[in-house]
Amino acid sequence: MNERTPAQKDAERVAKAIARSGLGSRREAEAWIAAGRVAVNGEPIASAALDVTAHDRITVDGEALPERQRTRLFLYHKPRGLLTTHADPQGRPTIFARLPKHLPRLISVGRLDFNTEGLLLLTNDGALARLLELPATGWLRRYRVRAHGSVTQRELDELRSGITIDGIHYGAVDAQLDRVQGSNVWLTFAIREGKNREVRNVLAHLGLTVTRLIRVSFGPFQLGELAEEAIEEVRTRTLREQLGPRLVSLSGADFSGPVAASSAPAKRDGAADNKQGAKPSHSWRAPSEQHARPLRRKFHGSRRDEIKRASAPGPEVRAGVLTDRKGRSVAVERAGRPPPLETAEATRVKDRRHGRRPRGAPDRASGPRPSRPRRGR
Repeated sequence: MNERTPAQKDAERVAKAIARSGLGSRREAEAWIAAGRVAVNGEPIASAALDVTAHDRITVDGEALPERQRTRLFLYHKPRGLLTTHADPQGRPTIFARLPKHLPRLISVGRLDFNTEGLLLLTNDGALARLLELPATGWLRRYRVRAHGSVTQRELDELRSGITIDGIHYGAVDAQLDRVQGSNVWLTFAIREGKNREVRNVLAHLGLTVTRLIRVSFGPFQLGELAEEAIEEVRTRTLREQLGPRLVSLSGADFSGPVAASSAPAKRDGAADNKQGAKPSHSWRAPSEQHARPLRRKFHGSRRDEIKRASAPGPEVRAGVLTDRKGRSVAVERAGRPPPLETAEATRVKDRRHGRRPRGAPDRASGPRPSRPRRGR
């Protein structure tokens, strides 16, 4: 068997090289090649079955590939009502149109349906995105499901050996019945394949209608307390540790490359900007950003207001005496003006309104008891 030369070992498919540059996914690159938009060393190519090395010059639509950046991964809390795509022919809103403008071009690791919410992984490395979404990688996807209908834990346990629906085989499913809420049930659904509408199709086979679907984890990464439409970058060291040597080698991830200098995020109208997360992360600031605007405290009001508050007279303070529970006198200071004294007539009117005994009237319970003899029955 012939051994590969060092140059052949460094070679990779042209579509993989395009995806690694972050210009697009591997599937998109293959579509560009089929459309004749890709050229290698000035010659257009029509097949993706071509190996290239770092010495080859690859262009897409006449423009060279961007310089490869450090592999980065982001956690994004996708809300309902957004498509996981860069462009929609029908003009529906997409997640990439709602992301901050200062981020690099990102690719989603798999997809979430239009009405599915929760954790979505985004990366600038197309090869890594393709590897993580493969069922062979074995990363567990966990969902929280609210469904209309009834089901037993015994029926859910039967899904652990897989199930075939309409000729499509779905792998092992770990489903737990968490609680029953009226006519709805809450489930925890864990799968490793992530086929198109897998959760909805499997539960529909059991007679359940999914009304809410939330992905809470993807592999080692958790949704946690990430706010809706917020995005957070995974630290490079954490990403390398979670991937492990095998996935790093298979994906060819580069953790030593440069990070593109990011500009300040542009402000947009709408409520999406207010949902970038209650706790801003320092990972947004690139290491090369040396002229970042310093943080300043917000000042409300004006100095004229401070002068008015300083010159305004304080509340009137007067001395007083209170009696504690043991009858001891306690000296106190009262702030503000004393309440106006009520007239005797006003006091009597208030007592009658609240059904109280008039002040100064003798107490029926006090004094000697009447000496009248009791009448016989």
